Amino acid sequence: MVCPLNSPSYSKSLEEVHEKVKQIEHDQKLQNISRTEVHQADNMKEEKKIVHHLLYPYSDLFKRWGADLSEEEQTVAQELFLKYGYNVYISDHLPLDRPITDTRSPSCKKRIYPKDLPTISVVLIFMNEALSIILRAITSIINRTPAHLLKEIILVDDYSSNDDLKGPLETQIKNYNAKHPGLLKIVRHEKRQGLTQARISGWEASTADVVAILDAHIEVNMAWAEPILSRIKEDRTVIISPVFDNIRFDDFELLQYSVAADGFDWALWCLYEPLPDEWYALKDETAPVRSPSIMGILAADRKFLGEIGVLDGGMHIYGGENVELGLRAWQCGGKIEVLPCSRIAHLERAHKPYLPDLSIAVKRNALRVAEVWMDDYKYMVYFAWNLPIENSGIDYGDLSSRKELRKKLNCKGFDWYIKNVYPNLRFLPNIVGYGTMKNTLKEDICIDQGPVPGNTPIIYPCHAYSPQVMQTNEQIFTDEVLLTVTFKLDRCVTDPGSGDLPILEQCDIAVSKGLNLHWDFKQGSAVINRNTKRCLEITADNTGTYRLVMQTCTGQRYTFISLCS
Repeated sequence: MVCPLNSPSYSKSLEEVHEKVKQIEHDQKLQNISRTEVHQADNMKEEKKIVHHLLYPYSDLFKRWGADLSEEEQTVAQELFLKYGYNVYISDHLPLDRPITDTRSPSCKKRIYPKDLPTISVVLIFMNEALSIILRAITSIINRTPAHLLKEIILVDDYSSNDDLKGPLETQIKNYNAKHPGLLKIVRHEKRQGLTQARISGWEASTADVVAILDAHIEVNMAWAEPILSRIKEDRTVIISPVFDNIRFDDFELLQYSVAADGFDWALWCLYEPLPDEWYALKDETAPVRSPSIMGILAADRKFLGEIGVLDGGMHIYGGENVELGLRAWQCGGKIEVLPCSRIAHLERAHKPYLPDLSIAVKRNALRVAEVWMDDYKYMVYFAWNLPIENSGIDYGDLSSRKELRKKLNCKGFDWYIKNVYPNLRFLPNIVGYGTMKNTLKEDICIDQGPVPGNTPIIYPCHAYSPQVMQTNEQIFTDEVLLTVTFKLDRCVTDPGSGDLPILEQCDIAVSKGLNLHWDFKQGSAVINRNTKRCLEITADNTGTYRLVMQTCTGQRYTFISLCS
């Protein structure tokens, strides 16, 4: 039976249908809510799963980077870090052509260089470098050097053992050369020869007008080559250093460094020097900076570099070769300049896995430099390394060819260099000794500087692993005096004139305060202050502990055991 639309039974049936529909909709909402809650719960479980524990909380690698890495990724990254000294994990994930901040000054960006500049060969030296690091250096050079100026990129492998620097690197070289025919060359040493010889090998293989010898862990910045080529075109005797910026070893962020000259201390460790007043007087922030030395990365007229002896092939492993080149350039007719408009980003290692103790090689190489180039000032290098001048026990190799080169080039002496090029490199004349000073009353204790900071010299057990004092013919210094260039941190033993304690004071401040810092002393005699006539002596308290005192002389005597004897 079919019911009419307006019948009571039809109305009742429609209401029942509406109720059923409402019930179905309600049930569906409940199901959707239930599903949502399930999904949310699942997501919360998933989120809990991806909370990672920091496996290496004391590693330098993870102080600023890596919080989102899984435990497995952390382990891989840490192992690579220990092997290379920088974050290979992040390097392998960065694009080879990554953009970096243009750190040149606005004035440099406005400079226009001539188009007819000399050509350049770029040498990249490496030993067991990460492959992605080398490829990024190559890519930056190709992308940021005008093609008509870039004659070749020469890779010098100092006997690497890593497998990816053999077949895989050769494949990459072929790929680059397919796009840029003949651009890349590789020189491989058959045995480990060290940093200096690798640089010499790169120079020998180069053929362009100018050679730039760089580390392989760099990225060149915008228009880095044009300032170099323009300046060398003006003066072929200039050896150029770019300005370094720093690529942080952990997160590969670029830190801009200020423009500075390159210097060194008496141990021949590199350091930055303030810009000279003459440079500021030019009021041109694009102007070259006269520099006493060079950090290691360099560019030079290829033939001129050969004329003055390239680098000293007798250097071992690492260190000192840059200072040697700086001295030789200045003393033999060339000059060193830093170019503010040429910027290169340099990746600093947190540690050098291939050479944990750099001091061994640097010490040997430093003595080699001192013996060839420093004349009567070489004693300062020996003192800085706590070595006797005679019979130092260090084999610094055959010097005959380098001494012959100096004679052939008719080079100036080191006295000329220190007076005309690097007057900030202060030296101490009339050094009587550098070692230990002991009182004959008790010969197992010596004068020492005591805690730093602190202004009271002390008596301390004598030791031979480092000098405890240095003495000129009238002053007594504490042992850190040779670790500074300008001696602004050296400290002198003084007699204040009152009280019973000597005072250890920064020497220039001691002069301004009118402290009495001049002493009369002969081996085996008393140490007498020249002004107060009081003696530097020792006294013991009730417990048998000795201390230094200033008092009327009682006849105590001192002996000086010098490392320079």
